[in-house]
This record gives sequence, C-alpha cells and structure tokens, in this order.
Amino acid sequence: MTSPYDNLPDTAFWRTAVGERSSLDPGPLYVPKFAIRRKSAIVTAGSCFAQHIGRHLRGAGCNVVDKEPGPKGLPDDVLARFGFGLYSARYGNIYTARHLMQLLDEATGSFTPAEPIWEKNGRFYDAFRPNIEPEGFATADLVRRHRAEHLAAVLEAFLSAQIFVFTFGLTEAWIDRETGTVYPTAPGTLAGTYDSNVHAFKNYTFLEVINDFRAFRKKLIDLKRAAKAPPVRFVITVSPVPLTATASGKHVEVATAYSKAVLRAVCGQLSTFFPDIDYFPSYEVITSTNAKGQYFEANKRSVSKRGVATAMSMFLRANGLPDPEGEGALPPREAVPDGDLGQDNEVVCEEALIEAMRK
Repeated sequence: MTSPYDNLPDTAFWRTAVGERSSLDPGPLYVPKFAIRRKSAIVTAGSCFAQHIGRHLRGAGCNVVDKEPGPKGLPDDVLARFGFGLYSARYGNIYTARHLMQLLDEATGSFTPAEPIWEKNGRFYDAFRPNIEPEGFATADLVRRHRAEHLAAVLEAFLSAQIFVFTFGLTEAWIDRETGTVYPTAPGTLAGTYDSNVHAFKNYTFLEVINDFRAFRKKLIDLKRAAKAPPVRFVITVSPVPLTATASGKHVEVATAYSKAVLRAVCGQLSTFFPDIDYFPSYEVITSTNAKGQYFEANKRSVSKRGVATAMSMFLRANGLPDPEGEGALPPREAVPDGDLGQDNEVVCEEALIEAMRK
C-alpha cells in the first residue's frame, strides 16, 4: 500500500459513490449504529419533517408510542389538524433542541415558562403548541387544564422511550427576553401579541444547540434510571426543509445554509462521541446533488412524496423493517411527470404559516 486511500471502499470516493451513481438512487448512505426492533418503544419528536418518520415507522408495524391519541372514528386529516397522531404526545412541532429540553424540564416540574397562554379574538391558545386547537380554547383555565394533562402524557411518553427519534429543524426561534423561554413560533403569528420589549429573536449557535441536546440526553437518561425504566438510545436527523422565512437580516437562502450547517455539524459531533446516538442521513438523501433537486416540489422547499419514500425506505430497510409505503408502492419514475406526486400526506407545520399569514 503506497497511500492510505488505496484500500478504501468505493463509498469513500465521490466518483464511484456519487458521480457514477444513477439519478435518484440514494446509494448505501446509511449503516445503523444499532438495530431498531419493531417491539421497541419508539418516541418521535421534532420539526415538521419528523411527522413522516413516525408515520412510516407505524406503517412498518413498529411500536410507536402515542400517549395522547385522538377520539376514535375521526378521519386522519381531522385528527392531524388538531395535533393528534403526529408525535408520541400532542406537543406539535418542536423545532429547536432548546424547546425539547424546555419541554422535559416543564414536564418534570423544574421549569415554569413565561407567558404560557396567548390570546386572539377572545380565544385562548397554548403558547407552546398554538396549532393544536385551531380555534383556540374558550377560557385561559381550559388551556391550563389541558396543558397539565399534556405534560403528564409527555413525561409518560419520554419515560417509556427505548428509541427516541428527534429531527432538528431550526436554529432560529423567538424567546422571552427575561427568562429565555422559547416558543415554537413568533408571538403574533398564530396567536398572542408581539412586543419587542418582551420578545426577542434568537439564532442558536453550534455550542448552544449541542449543549442543549447533550443536557436533554443526560436528563432523560437520569430520569429513566431513577424510575427504573428501560434504557434509551437516540436516532437524530436534520430536516431537509429550507426556512420559510428568516428574521436574521440575511437572505433566506443564506440563513437556511447557516441553520442546516449548524444542525448537521451538531448531529455529526453527537453521533461521533456518543455510542447511544445514531445519525440517519435523511438530509443528505433529499438534498444530494445526485437527486438534482427532484426530491423537492416546484416551490423548491416542500419535500415530495418520492423524496420522503426514498429516505424512509433506506431507513427501514437498513434496520431490517418492512417497507409497505416505500419506493415499490409508488408509480415508476418515468410514468409520473416531475412534481405530480405531491407531498407525502400534508404535514402540519406552523413555520409554513408565517408566509401564508404575511400581511
């Protein structure tokens, strides 16, 4: 051997791993660090894209935890509109690691958030999941009662987790200036009132994001150990969905590149140094230059059904799980014009409403 590169596999070289790979073939991007068994209790959380992961795992017959199921008999689209069945509890989208850690702290009683109730047109909303009741609650007391029940379900779900799946979505957030309380969307977007003296824009740094998730991991592990609950391992991903809007002052494409670079670097570090954290490269599947943008819809932001199916097929097959909704379930590529597949069951996404509600 004259060079340390002489005996490396084809996957180590761009020409053989990407350049010569057929279009839309994701290739062998993923080898799981540990296997996911169908009987393992799986808890999912994260940004909008994470909703696809939970749905496909359920489709594969996996034991995806749901501690706040919706009323029986309602259509799936109605349940989703009210935040049921999207995740392992009715917490809606969790875009940042800080919000995830804050939720666990609130569920264990070690954190009391600022301004937990927002008002709009005489109706009242849970500030940390403003989209789960589209028309709001009749009274602030109802919000408090529902949130208390919700936090109990969150704690039960997190304690049950043997596999915790989290999709990092954003670095940008809106916070309470005095307490640092983080919200999933800007006050005044869905409900509440924005006050520059109270609220502030926050763009989390690499160190802040990685420290938040490390703190969450340790707290959850310690909590489960104290409760004599089964140990937990983590699967983390980065949402490939670009920002809808940015308050950073940068061009939205530049802001997106920063956010995704930070989140991807965080995942790389976490999965390298923690044996119980695995990284699944859904981000790389969707954004690969090999895909030539074909995994995105015409708006260049929404991930297509084909893109979701390709990423999830890789994940399920790599773990030896059945893939009933994968590539084989879709029409042949050549039979469907670009853009005709549509999104993979419209996800519920507060961030996407920013532009829709723009005045």
